[in-house]
Amino acid sequence: MGAVREALDALELVDHHCHGLVTADLPRDAFEELITEGGTWPGISSFDSPVGLAVRRHCAPLLDLPRHAPPDEYLARRAELGAQEVNRRFLAASGTGVFCVDTGYAPDRLTTPAELAGAAGGTAYEVVRLENLAESVAARGVEAGDYGDAFQQAAHEAVRGPGVVGVKSVAAYRTGFDLDPARPSRTEVTQAARRWLTRGGRLDDPVLVRHLLWTAVDLGLPLQLHTGFGDNDIRMHRSDPTHLTDWLHLSGGAIPVLLLHCWPYQRQAAYLAAVFEHVYLDVGLTLHYVGPARARAVLAEALEITPFRKLLYSSDAYGVAEFYRLGALAFRHGLAALLQDRVDADELSLPDALRIAEWAGAHNASRVYRLSGPS
Repeated sequence: MGAVREALDALELVDHHCHGLVTADLPRDAFEELITEGGTWPGISSFDSPVGLAVRRHCAPLLDLPRHAPPDEYLARRAELGAQEVNRRFLAASGTGVFCVDTGYAPDRLTTPAELAGAAGGTAYEVVRLENLAESVAARGVEAGDYGDAFQQAAHEAVRGPGVVGVKSVAAYRTGFDLDPARPSRTEVTQAARRWLTRGGRLDDPVLVRHLLWTAVDLGLPLQLHTGFGDNDIRMHRSDPTHLTDWLHLSGGAIPVLLLHCWPYQRQAAYLAAVFEHVYLDVGLTLHYVGPARARAVLAEALEITPFRKLLYSSDAYGVAEFYRLGALAFRHGLAALLQDRVDADELSLPDALRIAEWAGAHNASRVYRLSGPS
């Protein structure tokens, strides 16, 4: 084991984008549903995928099972221990001390940020999902002409809540990023709100999504944007973050913009981070789906031109605590191997490698979100 790996293994991570965990015990079908973005299909098990193999290889020992334990044995042991103990073990094994929790997607009963922090023995903050907020404004009843102001007021009130450190948009799911980058006028917002409120449903009007993004600029907090990989609701070609280039110019660096996940657009995200002062990225979610065996390759592409102060760690863990373990393991080992090879080739000094590792694993997020601790 090299010096960089030792340092990263010992580093307490800041997970700048994650979700709560299911608190109920999970039958096999529910567990398999939670470890895939693609859904489950008859005759095809989620265990027969890169992430399924990674769960059996790297998570089974934490349940007192041999590596590569068969799925039925794995799930039986998981049920025997119970959700609370399973969550505690995997959170502890992740070595994460700080969690920035997106509370906007919760079809299941999930741990709150406080409950997650308690289970991990760490600290948790909240990230407010803006689409959910807009939909709650509509659900309460609002006239089309009042929607724009009502949403802005609700957003300003939400971010004043205790422990809120950022906001998030899932515009990539709703419209994609190939939008008119300009701030919409009040008249445009009213007309779009009238169309949306009449038909109902989720917020997917391009004008109102633009209004949401510009409201985020006005809030002044870091804005997380889902990019790239997600479930089949995504139109992948429209989630390429380079579609945001004109909007990034117009918004003028008013807030940090954090590109989440990014695969297969990690190189495009790296370009944006290299040319815009206020753009940052991670490859969270990606790493546990490709597994520790391929994490280095993804990180290598993300770091080809990214300034070292611009890469952050996230797990994007949701529902099952295994993803906290796998995300952290893949990040630590992938980044350590990449940096150690550069040290061994004399392309990088060991002190520089250790500094880059600490920045990516914790300090960059602490600085961007203005968290307490080293920056």
